[in-house]
Amino acid sequence: MTVQAPGRLLDQWDTDKAKGMSEPEKLLYRSNLLGSDKRITNYGGGNTSAKVMELDPLTGEQVEVLWVKGSGGDVGSIKMDGFATLYMDKLRALKGIYKGVAMEDQMVGLLPHCTFNLNPRAASIDTPLHAYVPRKHVDHMHPDAIIAIAAARNSKELTEKIFGKEIGWLPWKRPGYELGLWLEKYCLENPESKGVVLESHGLFTWDDDAQACYKLTLSIIQKAMDWFAAETKGVAAFGGPVHQSLAPDARRAIAGRLMPAIRGMISGQQHMVGHFDDSDAVLDFVNAKNMPPLAALGTSCPDHFLRTKIRPLVVAFDPAQHNIEPVMAGLPDQIAAYRDDYAAYYHRCKNPTSPALRDPNAVVYLVPGVGMLTFAKDKATARISGEFYINAINVMRGASAVSEYCGLPEQEAFDIEYWLLEEAKLQRMPKPKALAGRIALVTGAAGGIGSSTAARYLQEGACVMLADIDAEALARTHADLSARFGADVLRMVQMNVTDESAVQAAFAQTAVEFGGVDVLVSNAGIASSAPIEDTSLALWNKNMDILSTGYFLVSREAFKLMRAQGIGGSIVFVASKNGLAASPNASAYCTAKAAEIHLARCLALEGAEAGIRVNVVNPDAVLRGSKIWSGEWLDQRASTYKTDKDGLEEMYRQRSMLKRSVFPEDIAEAAYFFASDLSAKSTGNIINVDAGNKEAFTR
Repeated sequence: MTVQAPGRLLDQWDTDKAKGMSEPEKLLYRSNLLGSDKRITNYGGGNTSAKVMELDPLTGEQVEVLWVKGSGGDVGSIKMDGFATLYMDKLRALKGIYKGVAMEDQMVGLLPHCTFNLNPRAASIDTPLHAYVPRKHVDHMHPDAIIAIAAARNSKELTEKIFGKEIGWLPWKRPGYELGLWLEKYCLENPESKGVVLESHGLFTWDDDAQACYKLTLSIIQKAMDWFAAETKGVAAFGGPVHQSLAPDARRAIAGRLMPAIRGMISGQQHMVGHFDDSDAVLDFVNAKNMPPLAALGTSCPDHFLRTKIRPLVVAFDPAQHNIEPVMAGLPDQIAAYRDDYAAYYHRCKNPTSPALRDPNAVVYLVPGVGMLTFAKDKATARISGEFYINAINVMRGASAVSEYCGLPEQEAFDIEYWLLEEAKLQRMPKPKALAGRIALVTGAAGGIGSSTAARYLQEGACVMLADIDAEALARTHADLSARFGADVLRMVQMNVTDESAVQAAFAQTAVEFGGVDVLVSNAGIASSAPIEDTSLALWNKNMDILSTGYFLVSREAFKLMRAQGIGGSIVFVASKNGLAASPNASAYCTAKAAEIHLARCLALEGAEAGIRVNVVNPDAVLRGSKIWSGEWLDQRASTYKTDKDGLEEMYRQRSMLKRSVFPEDIAEAAYFFASDLSAKSTGNIINVDAGNKEAFTR
């Protein structure tokens, strides 16, 4: 386990493409190029800016305007509307108002007064860091190689050793107005300098040309990467390994045991979603001799610990002993100890104006021999938190190999984590959607009802595992829903509900991909039509296998996972009107559907003490988009009712009391009701979505 030489950064600037661009367009182009490589900056990290002459809409005169990445943006994905624009003369005028560090935070409230052209994009607290650098173009990046220098105990000496006079160094200072003035002073006193390393923070580079600034940023980062590659060649990372990684399947199996249990213990304030990472960088760290003391030091860069908390929780797993049962038994105490430690940190560091204590649970969980688990309020945040901790791992790797790694001092870390400006940003976050943090597994997900239900859940913020036996239809459904809702919140698994091992594997996969399960929609189905004397034993058994046994198998696995989490759950059976009302020439189908409904009643009794609710949705005559209404079943039902295919839907509509057709989206709405807190006090219930059929009345 040694430090490997990194690949070289690629200069992606296309001179021909940039030739016709305006300066703001070049800024956007530069930003997107820099943000496309996570070795240059992490997600959401860093800023870019350009000072541009613009026509003042009030005076018609040319004025200097600062274009700078707005609050909360990401340089890799930013668009033109992601930049704040501010009058430079007004930003300079703020110096006359500034009365010192004590009122530094108040300066943020004055930035809107400097807005150019009524731009609604809020300026970030880093705006002064760009405004007062006397260069037209400024890049502020968070590359791991630079932060490894910045987080080393002798970071000033390392900066000078690597860069000479080309790049300067400034001691740690929390981002804000004062640091902007520090940068200006440094630039004025060192006019030949091309940038500066900020201790425990990152890199600033500048130039008066957009392309030159981009190339400079790449060259400085590459120089740091090359230096580390040479200095650490043959050096064992983190003191060398003391654990060996388990095989990939074994790693996932352990993660699948740990994640639901941890998720249940930390979801007291809101449901959390998990992410598992067993990449080489993570395994190098979790298996290393010096991992425990390095992890305890905490992260260095503010961007890192705002996403990951100041330090992770190291799970007491020994891959050589494979001591998973003692680990599971000890998890409650480990997690409680972390909470107590975090609360003590809060009380040590708080001041009279500090916001209230936030969720004291860990975000990052390190498991020797297995990998890293991260938990957050949604899947994207959990994944990104993991990416940030990998940034921190890379920083610790570099700094500890050439010097001594230093985490940010505890009080400084607290002052940023509980910064009133950061709290105000959190308070502005939109209210969570109804199913935020919930995880659903939907069987028969490639059909009309299944895909519509998945879409309804995704619309309300849930993560969804799509399960279906039809691989091609499943892939199409996954592609469609991913395009609409994003790849983070969606996974798929090919599964036959009658195959016990396949069902078990699907739930295990859901546990690893998302952390557990809160909602099961048991929807997989078939339909058959035949007079009793023409119903073969094979046809009878097929109905029972899929519509009764299949529902039993998926429910059993859902119960296991929900009980492991200990936070309740909801099981929704998609049965049929035919489970309550007899239908001619469909005895096998109707009987199996009746079995479904009674199974739901039994499970409602069993699950109540654990907060697991079990309810039924009974559709009728959902023709559009339904896989069972294609082929023989459609022909058979049309024959039974002496009509043709085109007339069947109209026949069903006229048969209903409300004279209305029933669509997959209607069933999805009922399935959403039973999955959401709207039905928190309902279990053992049935909703008929059949446009009215008196034979199916439940009372």
